[in-house]
Amino acid sequence: MTKPIRLGLLRLCDAAPLIIAEQDALFEEQGVKVVLSVEPSWDNVADKLGYGTLDGALIPPPLAMACAAGLRGRPTELVVPMSLSSNGNAVTLAASLKARFAQTGLAGLATGRKLRLAVPHYFSTHDLLLRYWLAAHSVQPDRDVTITVLPPAEMVSGLAGEAIDGFCAGAPWGEVADHAGLGFIAIRSAAIWQDHPEKCLVLRGDLVARDPSRVTGMLRALKVAAALCDLPAQHELLASLLAQPEFLDLPAWLLETALAPRSGGPLFTAQYPVPAHARWFAAQMARWGKLPSVASVEGLYRPDLFIAAGGVVPGRRTEVFCDGKG
Repeated sequence: MTKPIRLGLLRLCDAAPLIIAEQDALFEEQGVKVVLSVEPSWDNVADKLGYGTLDGALIPPPLAMACAAGLRGRPTELVVPMSLSSNGNAVTLAASLKARFAQTGLAGLATGRKLRLAVPHYFSTHDLLLRYWLAAHSVQPDRDVTITVLPPAEMVSGLAGEAIDGFCAGAPWGEVADHAGLGFIAIRSAAIWQDHPEKCLVLRGDLVARDPSRVTGMLRALKVAAALCDLPAQHELLASLLAQPEFLDLPAWLLETALAPRSGGPLFTAQYPVPAHARWFAAQMARWGKLPSVASVEGLYRPDLFIAAGGVVPGRRTEVFCDGKG
């Protein structure tokens, strides 16, 4: 019997396409058996990808690059055949900083006691976007603040316990902090880079090599699921599904707010894996000393797999929002 494809994810709104595809039997309609594995941290996901206990995962592109390049754990042959979400992150600061931030802006916060800011992983979209935003306001990330790592679901408790002064994480955790009166959203990631790629699907190279037909079927199911996730009429139903204890275990009304694009929620239909986006992430990783060679991640993105599954190349040229200089 063919083993099911095992995909990892974290408790985040942008895991919605995977959850919808599994819950609505979209994978089965394509003749593919998929098992979802909810993991506590990105390190768990990376380790399981490396040891083959996961066949693929929802993952930030910089972490996929780090795993492929052997920068954390064993080098792992990986491919990115599809983007799964864009936008959706927010920089959330402690409520005690709100008045000062309004008066002095970001640069004013960086004077005096060094702020402690958290991101979900050392190799993450959140880290690179946070660093870009800081540097653009003359705040040097490795000098003027301390950037630490916490799993997304622990960000709000970190604020509550005053272990951190703020964080950059995906939805819904900024909304959770704001609703609890523990923090406020200083900027959403779409205001740093509009429609930036956020999470991608990453697959082990050996799965793609041995079973291309099942990979194609899985991508087709995720394309349908992502389109459903972007329909405003589906957000109430989607929020109630994500609210279940095995997934985010949060109030459905809060998740519905977090999913709304007008409030910075994730988008799901920009699915083409754009190589220029990969190069921007790699250049930013190199900028901050996280990647020794941009060339080490060439070939990771595989648009050909997306096209083979019926995916369409974007009709307009997809630009990167900046030159990476900050």
